[in-house]
Amino acid sequence: MGNGNNTRLKLKEALRNQAHALGFDVVGFAAPQPPPGVERLRPWLAQGRHGSMIWLEKNVARRLDPALVLPGVGVVVTLGMNYRPPRVAAEDESASHRPKIAAFARNEDYHDVIKARLGKLARWLEQTWGKPLGGRVFVDTAPVMEKPLAVAAGLGWQGKNTLLVSRKWGCWLFLGEYFLPLDLPPDRPFLGHHCGTCRRCCDVCPTGALDGHGGLDARRCIAYLTVESKDPIPREYRESMGNRVVGCDECLTICPWNRFTPATQEKAFLPRQDLDHMSLLEWIDWDEAQFRHFFKKSGIKRIGRGRFLRNMAIALGNWGEEAAVNGLIRLTYESDSLIRGAVAWGLGQAVRQKKSQTAQTLAAAHLKRWVHEESDPLVLAEIHGAMS
Repeated sequence: MGNGNNTRLKLKEALRNQAHALGFDVVGFAAPQPPPGVERLRPWLAQGRHGSMIWLEKNVARRLDPALVLPGVGVVVTLGMNYRPPRVAAEDESASHRPKIAAFARNEDYHDVIKARLGKLARWLEQTWGKPLGGRVFVDTAPVMEKPLAVAAGLGWQGKNTLLVSRKWGCWLFLGEYFLPLDLPPDRPFLGHHCGTCRRCCDVCPTGALDGHGGLDARRCIAYLTVESKDPIPREYRESMGNRVVGCDECLTICPWNRFTPATQEKAFLPRQDLDHMSLLEWIDWDEAQFRHFFKKSGIKRIGRGRFLRNMAIALGNWGEEAAVNGLIRLTYESDSLIRGAVAWGLGQAVRQKKSQTAQTLAAAHLKRWVHEESDPLVLAEIHGAMS
């Protein structure tokens, strides 16, 4: 292919059309330079608001400047796929005995789906170009500031919930990037911020993780606490979790821009129907093999059984009825102290809530016996806290 401006424009539009044909709903082209908003990264890290996500402290220079991610990059193609479910939330998800699972985890793992599509796009482009290009595709796998890059590519703005917000697709976009060593003209960056005075996402956040200025303290965010953190969930946020066991969609679903978003047409992103009416109790007896088999295509598999049962134990405690206490008692004998610590709190929560006299008596009696059998100091601290 030639290198004339007209040729580059034709290739760019052909690439955009092919991406749409592969199922991408938005496609934008960003210049390989620091995108708007990245200047917030260093102070955010300095304040420790990234919690235990220490990988964010690495390769900061590369995060700030996409030109350093791939030497010779000429353009960054930013792509997104709509994953809005046909029903944003099942009516029975408010029932405390049913687990709340964020929309991203109720379907096939978007990392796998989008990376496969990006691979197809890359192969098509190289066939069109006539030789290997040496581009790279990424889906949360490189030091890339994907939302600022999406803004630079003209796809939308970062809202007060920190998510990319599109006029057409709202907040329901999974993002991926294709770094290309081709000198293709970038699209115009998205200018402005269309949240206005709206603070619905900030006000609805169960733990006050959003600061109202587009900033997030991950240490308070239920999505971070249930998915990313490998530590015991801080006690001050456990009751606010309610029955959320994987992620939290509150700041996403309440955004007024989502009123215009059509449901996804991508089969891989349709919610699994077998999750709709399951009880918290149905998963707690599964061993590692059963857990991995059931969630083999789901993003939940990345959490791991230990963190998943830690979250389940807190949700059971917030449920607090007799059936929940019996489930917690079964989890007492897990070998993972992370799980047992959450179980101790859950039993204490059942005592404190007094939802059922039987549940309260059963939980208190088990804690009284357990304190003489447990040897792990962190779990013992949780038991003593539950009994106080």
